[in-house]
Amino acid sequence: MNILIVGSGAREHAIARALHASSEHPTLFCCGTSNNPGIQQYTEQYWVGNICSIEELVTLTKDWRIDMAIIGPEAPLDKGLADALLERNIAVIGPRQKLARIETSKSFARTLMDKYQIPGSPDYRVFNQLFGVKEYLQELGEMGYVIKADGLMSGKGVKVAGDHLHSLQDALQYCEELSDANQIFVIEEKLIGQEFSLLCFCDGEHLIPMPIVQDHKRAFINDEGPNTGGMGSYSDTDHRLPFLTDADIQTALDMNEAVIKALTIETGQKYVGILYGSFIATKNGVKLIEYNARFGDPEAMNVLAILESDFLAVCKMMIAGTLSSEQVCFANLATVCKYAVPQGYPDKPVKNALIDISQVLHPERIYFAAVDERYGKLYATGSRAIAVLGVASNIFEAEQFAEEEINRITGPLFHRKDIGTRELIDQRIRQMILLRKVEYEI
Repeated sequence: MNILIVGSGAREHAIARALHASSEHPTLFCCGTSNNPGIQQYTEQYWVGNICSIEELVTLTKDWRIDMAIIGPEAPLDKGLADALLERNIAVIGPRQKLARIETSKSFARTLMDKYQIPGSPDYRVFNQLFGVKEYLQELGEMGYVIKADGLMSGKGVKVAGDHLHSLQDALQYCEELSDANQIFVIEEKLIGQEFSLLCFCDGEHLIPMPIVQDHKRAFINDEGPNTGGMGSYSDTDHRLPFLTDADIQTALDMNEAVIKALTIETGQKYVGILYGSFIATKNGVKLIEYNARFGDPEAMNVLAILESDFLAVCKMMIAGTLSSEQVCFANLATVCKYAVPQGYPDKPVKNALIDISQVLHPERIYFAAVDERYGKLYATGSRAIAVLGVASNIFEAEQFAEEEINRITGPLFHRKDIGTRELIDQRIRQMILLRKVEYEI
């Protein structure tokens, strides 16, 4: 098979590595925004340009005789790339444009859940002007709200009271900025608890869950600093997390299944690809933060690294509508992913900085992200640069591996040293015990 990977980050590097390991030995092609050397080593052809230029990508699929495409980032889904490829009878892992609205429009996601009576949303309201905004913010209370721009904002459209917004005036000013830009926005109740990601393979009817992962959005240790695309993540050997109950996990899975059914009824289309629910366990149960219509980054590294089943075979089952839990297996191993990012990231990152990976002992455990290879040298382009993944029989051994390897990467970079450490995980367990006032078996 000729398979096209759309995107050139660490997520797509993980996808390429998993496809390359397939017993079917597919021929891989890539359309990306930069020269990712990790992906290039697996590909027959590699094109760099605007991955939202739908006509250009469709033309390339014809020239390359592509049989299947796997769309990594959300922006091409938002532009209708899956629809354009399906019209050419190219199989696609990634939902059509209407279905992708579950990610690309936060107001659509919330109203869909209300319409189909799917529990799990916080208190919220959708606004397209400032009328009623102040009153609703006051109703939610001081520091009790989150404001979300409706569309894709590259992770910069969500502002949280107490973290980014320090007064009612700050909140009103942000809402005014969104309104002036003719941007729909959602104001929601602020939720307190522990976040987790539940990704599922989906063939339009059946959902197969992947191991649960916890991402770390804040830039600095102890969850301080601005939000990022994700500084790293971990998963546990039993595919759940130490602070979650079986009921939490079942609630999240039930929500994913209900949303897929609602999307099918609402659009008349089948959702084929990855559904990624971002949830938070609170004292009042599990609530939905948001949905994504593709693999997460960094979560893709955690789950694909321990997928024992042939990833290409899983993709073919998604397309054929024949997914079954018996044929999708994950190893009982723990994973810890840490990102090396440029100094100044995310607000004022150093750009085009030379980085050196020559001292890395396990290149099979690194994933290239926002890097560019020029004349044999590697440059960080300004966003998350390189992910390192530890895989072991427990979280703490995986963390030690990741920490040792990431310290072998040199250049003007930094990373969060606390991801996957016993101290941070124990802190999160204690928080949930206090919130729920129950005893956990740790």
